[in-house]
Amino acid sequence: MQKLQKRFTAVLSMFMALVLSFMLVGCNVAPSQQENKPAEQTQQKELTTGALAATHETKFGGVYLDITIEDFNKMGFEFGDSVDVTFSNGYKLTDIPYYNGYYTKTGEALISGYPGYPHIDVCVNNGDPLWETAGLKEGDTGTVTLHEKQKYATVQKALGATYTKNRSDYASDEVFANFRAMRGGNMAENVMYRSASPIDNQNNRAPYAAELAQKCGVQYILDLADSNEEIEGYYQKADYDVSWHKGLYEAGNVTALDLNANYRSKKYAERLVAGLREMIKHEGPYLTHCTEGKDRTGFTCALLEGLCGASYEEMRDDYMATYDNYYGISEKNDKARYDAVVEVKFNDIALCVGGQPLGGSLDGLDYAAGARKYLTDAGMTDAEVDQLIARLTKK
Repeated sequence: MQKLQKRFTAVLSMFMALVLSFMLVGCNVAPSQQENKPAEQTQQKELTTGALAATHETKFGGVYLDITIEDFNKMGFEFGDSVDVTFSNGYKLTDIPYYNGYYTKTGEALISGYPGYPHIDVCVNNGDPLWETAGLKEGDTGTVTLHEKQKYATVQKALGATYTKNRSDYASDEVFANFRAMRGGNMAENVMYRSASPIDNQNNRAPYAAELAQKCGVQYILDLADSNEEIEGYYQKADYDVSWHKGLYEAGNVTALDLNANYRSKKYAERLVAGLREMIKHEGPYLTHCTEGKDRTGFTCALLEGLCGASYEEMRDDYMATYDNYYGISEKNDKARYDAVVEVKFNDIALCVGGQPLGGSLDGLDYAAGARKYLTDAGMTDAEVDQLIARLTKK
């Protein structure tokens, strides 16, 4: 019996030793191999551009980084990604979207790969110039690093519309040129028009906008986008008849404001007031435009419509007609995208016209009073505002 117990103990010891060795193999060797294998499979190289030369995008105050949109996308970045941008002076933007348009709310940062831009543009949508805010100077660089893949894909998909430069893709000259009379509130019929640029032909719309404006008898143009130097440059390289526009310009009936898109800034408001002050010295009909007739024109028209007593719905409908003209986005045909544009783009315009800060409430706003205050705060007198209203309403 004692021998049997010894033999059993010996066998048990051998068995336990085997179990222990397998446990050691399983715990020490296999995990090590298993951990290495997934690490090799899942480890991804950080997606980053490295240092890119930063230059001042002077029109809107953004920052161009020295890489084309095409090359940036070839690196693996996609519209809808979240990225970080670090500048060589230490200024950093974290978790900002990369879009092919300006789809953030007013005052929010993004990288824009807008069609036709020579480089990616790091900027603040309708906000203070990032070049100045970041304290950048010539010789500084910026590095873009992926923060999270496709974090903002839903917004990009909803708002990422593009348009063509082909007249045949659009239903009429008016739709193609985004040309129409302003209306709403007490505005007189056919006294003020809006359109894409009738002189900057980068989108092939200038000849159509100019011809339509001429047919409507436009006598004065409020150009929100260009400087006098830019207008004169367009004349020199024009491949269509610019004699009508040039005649108005040489007669002093074109005012060039060279605005950025930050309609909440003092600089924007004061320049706009200077242009409107000049406009009321002239007889209409009037035309106002920027490049596409969408953003700077969209705000200016909402402001003037609100001043003349237009409702939220009237201002919104005129603003959104542009998105129907360019992209086919309408409340009837694509309500989800329509609502997204209204929320992201138009509602802050309505707030600003109504005298409210960013993030304010749209409830119960007096747009006529808010628009008047916007103008008088920027230096227009009440008498000049009254004269402007009289010009627009013919009363």
